[in-house]
Amino acid sequence: MRFARLCYIILVGLLVPAVEYGPARAAPAMGEPAPALVLAGLDGRTFDLLALRGKVVLVNYWATWCAPCRREMPTIDAFYRRYHEQGLEVIGISVDRPRDLEKVRKTMTALAYPVAMLKGVTVDGFGPPEGVPVTWVIDGNGIVRDKFIDVRDELLTDVILPLLRH
Repeated sequence: MRFARLCYIILVGLLVPAVEYGPARAAPAMGEPAPALVLAGLDGRTFDLLALRGKVVLVNYWATWCAPCRREMPTIDAFYRRYHEQGLEVIGISVDRPRDLEKVRKTMTALAYPVAMLKGVTVDGFGPPEGVPVTWVIDGNGIVRDKFIDVRDELLTDVILPLLRH
């Protein structure tokens, strides 16, 4: 009986992610056009990556329970506030479960850039992230230029600033 229950738990654990996130997709390829991404932000606005051509976009996947995510968010926010007028856009995508929506809202109150829940993504060529934090860098031509696992000031300065129009 215990063996059967253990098999059931393992099977459910394997199937739930597939049901929740859909079929697996390959990660975006460096130097290739960014995949489609359309989602509803918590503020009610629609975010469409294709519509942001001409701007540099950071797509940041994070979670409230992720300490490295929470550490990098003020760095991303300060950079966004400083360079938004020069063509920088940021979208934070929380991988938290829908029941944690209030935690997500509370976390984002101090930050200026928009956020959405992974469940709010309607067109997702990126697929679910393998882990968090992860930030994709998309240039003004819609090309994937980099993937950050840990956002630091030096990375933003060295990678993003050259992509922004001056």
